[in-house]
Amino acid sequence: MSDTKKEFDLDNVEHVASQTAEAPRFAHDLEAIYDIPVTVSAVLGRTTMQVSQLLRLGRGAVVELDRKIGDSIDILVNNRLIARGEVVMVDESRLGVTMTEIIKSEKVKN
Repeated sequence: MSDTKKEFDLDNVEHVASQTAEAPRFAHDLEAIYDIPVTVSAVLGRTTMQVSQLLRLGRGAVVELDRKIGDSIDILVNNRLIARGEVVMVDESRLGVTMTEIIKSEKVKN
């Protein structure tokens, strides 16, 4: 068994799903993909800075992001935007994200 991670192509899944759109879809039809690991990221915001600025950052430094308090955050799966959401408190020491909007991707025609 290899430790190499494989990139999962969501465009391919959409293509296959669109080809089988007429067939009924049930949960057991998707069992083959249940164990595929994906990376989920919640992006609070972004910024751009020079390397010299980055190297001057120290403990307690504040980096200003391009979002305001109360703005939605981006939720990405394998670096692809799939939803927007809000940060929520799970318990006293953990944060979570609740999805407020699902982003529909544009289908690419080959």
